[in-house]
Amino acid sequence: MNSLGLKLAPPISLFGKGQGTTTSKKNDKTLFGGKGANLAEMSSIGLSVPPGFTITTECCQFFCDPKTWDQQLPPMLWEQILTAVGTIEHNMDMQFGNPQNPLLLSVRSGASISMPGMMDTVLNLGMNDEVCQGLAEKTGNARFAWDSYRRFLEMFGNVVLDIPRVLFEEEIDNIKYERGVYQDSDLAVEDLQLVVQRFKAVYADQNLEFPQDVTEQLSLAIGAVFKGWMGPRAVKYREVENIRNLLGTAVNVQSMVFGNMGETSGTGVCFTRDPNNGEDELFGEFLINAQGEDVVAGIRTPKPISELASVMPEVYAEFKSNTDILEQHYGDMQDVEFTIQEGKLFMLQTRNGKRGGEAAVKIAVDLVEEGLVTQRQAINKVLP
Repeated sequence: MNSLGLKLAPPISLFGKGQGTTTSKKNDKTLFGGKGANLAEMSSIGLSVPPGFTITTECCQFFCDPKTWDQQLPPMLWEQILTAVGTIEHNMDMQFGNPQNPLLLSVRSGASISMPGMMDTVLNLGMNDEVCQGLAEKTGNARFAWDSYRRFLEMFGNVVLDIPRVLFEEEIDNIKYERGVYQDSDLAVEDLQLVVQRFKAVYADQNLEFPQDVTEQLSLAIGAVFKGWMGPRAVKYREVENIRNLLGTAVNVQSMVFGNMGETSGTGVCFTRDPNNGEDELFGEFLINAQGEDVVAGIRTPKPISELASVMPEVYAEFKSNTDILEQHYGDMQDVEFTIQEGKLFMLQTRNGKRGGEAAVKIAVDLVEEGLVTQRQAINKVLP
């Protein structure tokens, strides 16, 4: 730690089932960001959190400072990152960059204070030409593999290499027009292969080359998330919102789990209680055969969470059990993100849910009656 110049904590904290309390302090959002702290805490109470690691906000501070790391990842930190990736490989029984059994990663920013729309996400990192072919063969689902590849090319190009997203959107819209379809999900495998080809051409048109080396992808993505903290949009947002004295953003690197692997997979978001009236019933929505951004993008119409009980009853029962655990642990209504991969539930994120005034009162009263909080704690949850 000292040889890197860090003073507050080791640079990397592991999370995942069985992790979360060994190398991180629970609830330490200052160092691990809101997302990283929650992932560690969810891991510690035994939820099925996909394994990963958090690089601390202090590393972001050092990365952005020209007097310390000057926008470079020190070799000692990079060695620790690769070791942490090895831990994910072991826990998932997969290998980063191996076409026969590929591990794909998500790379997400996460500050200690929520900054909606300002922070960066890259999904499906670890895809390249060989991995795409291998994933298609391993899963027997070529459409899933090529769909993941085109998503990654667009996200990596936009977030990491600053290629305008509209350039990718124009290409896929052109192909949908040529094929006479309206939805991304209506594109056939051959169409998605053409999308990948044209997305690569977008890189070439910008005098850029897509890196086939997966470790180079990871290094560039982590650096891009740290650089984004000092990007004009993020700086302006913090000024407008009067957000001060933060070290930086953490980086969460996590095993990908896939909601777009067919009809037994899906993704969704859910409040553990109704945020409009406070009723003690799940309030959320999900999509079958989709990834997280599809739910909020408005491209497809999600289904109410209650329908999951009939579509996948065992998954729904496990999900309801997990939401009960979360409320008991946090003593408050939670806002949850989840993915189902081939019938297996993964809990991705949780935070205290926002609610309206009427709901806040009812939820506070109910939490006291259920013995989850004291009266004083409940009063503090009701904003004036």
